[in-house]
Amino acid sequence: MKKSIFAALTLTTTLWTPVVFASAGGSCHFHGNKPAAEATVSGCAAQRKDALVKSGKLDASWSAVKQDKIESVDGKKGKEWKVTFKDPAAKDKTKETLYMFFTPVGNFIASNFTGQ
Repeated sequence: MKKSIFAALTLTTTLWTPVVFASAGGSCHFHGNKPAAEATVSGCAAQRKDALVKSGKLDASWSAVKQDKIESVDGKKGKEWKVTFKDPAAKDKTKETLYMFFTPVGNFIASNFTGQ
């Protein structure tokens, strides 16, 4: 009987642990083939930008920068979402525009300052 209870508790703990420790950005991971709405990708881009600022990969000044535009482009593996953020106050003009790329269903691919 003790072994059955222990096994049940272990199984329950194992199944619920990922849910409890899911990150705030976990809502921007999608499965399936249904294309994401523009608003969904826009929200995920803002979350990703905030995460990059928090991790120190982007300067803190980027936290106040709003999205400039979002468009569907032809990427290396087909259609992609391209989200653009512009910081006109950037000291380094080569880093004035941040580009983020997402799959058609809304999963993050990459970000850079070149747009490629």
